[in-house]
Amino acid sequence: MLSRVAENIYWLARYVERAENTARIVSVNANLLLDLPRGIAPGWQPLVYITGANAWFEEHYPDYGEPNVVHFLIGDERHSGSILYAVAAARENCRTIRDFVPREAWELLNELYLYARDELERGTTKGGRHGYLKHIIQSTQGINGLLSGTMLHDQGYEFLHLGRFMERADMTTRIIDVRSANLLPHSTTDLQPFETIQWVSVLKSMTAYQAYRRSEQVRVQRERVLRFLFQHKAFPRAVWHCIESTRQSLEKLPRKDAALRVAGRVKRNLEAAEPWLLDQQQLHAYVDELQLSIGELHTEIAKTWFPPPLVLEAAA
Repeated sequence: MLSRVAENIYWLARYVERAENTARIVSVNANLLLDLPRGIAPGWQPLVYITGANAWFEEHYPDYGEPNVVHFLIGDERHSGSILYAVAAARENCRTIRDFVPREAWELLNELYLYARDELERGTTKGGRHGYLKHIIQSTQGINGLLSGTMLHDQGYEFLHLGRFMERADMTTRIIDVRSANLLPHSTTDLQPFETIQWVSVLKSMTAYQAYRRSEQVRVQRERVLRFLFQHKAFPRAVWHCIESTRQSLEKLPRKDAALRVAGRVKRNLEAAEPWLLDQQQLHAYVDELQLSIGELHTEIAKTWFPPPLVLEAAA
């Protein structure tokens, strides 16, 4: 397989996953604000911090008001974390490798892009946001399902798998970081009910609430949620599951040794850690280290299988 094709398949999967996750966190945040009192509700600023683009946001937007943040996350094509940018980038990656993916997948992705673009104005309003985001989520899930069910499960599929779970691991750690280390108030008797609501929102951001209740069979609480999202082996959005799925795909590729070593180290560190015992500041530091290791794994994947980045020659 050509390295260019492998890279395009990898980023196709990452951008589809990014669009779905971004749609989820915007939708869940809107519902969270309805459930919390005004003085406790976190507002919209934390969603920008999840993307890690707060400096860029502050340069281009006057404040963290709802209209600005919603437009930034849904329709700002200058921002690589927005839904419209992610869908357009997934479509472009898919267009260049149409011989490697089912025609139906290209058609679904093209339809999703046209919907995301044409319905953007309605999707950024309070009245139209829910339907717009629901359509994005269902369409991306349909695309993922079609690709998984109809692509040849050869090397190309393994790069699709890699991209999906690398993006998912990154987004899960970002949501945990912002929603726990930066937002949630320290437990007090008065705030405990509201803290539970916030942890429920963390789970719902990843469609993990029902799975958590079935698995843990206890009320929602910080320690159990962190254990579930970091280390559960059967939940497909838990960090451990994402890294293990990535490792399994790496096993099926040539020249895999360096990337496998990094993946193995990330997995061992996850298994040995007890993040639920950490206080807020320590948890934030732990998640930072975990995100750096996930970034290192991506770098190793790119260095091993993707073409080197273009270097523009200096003008004579």
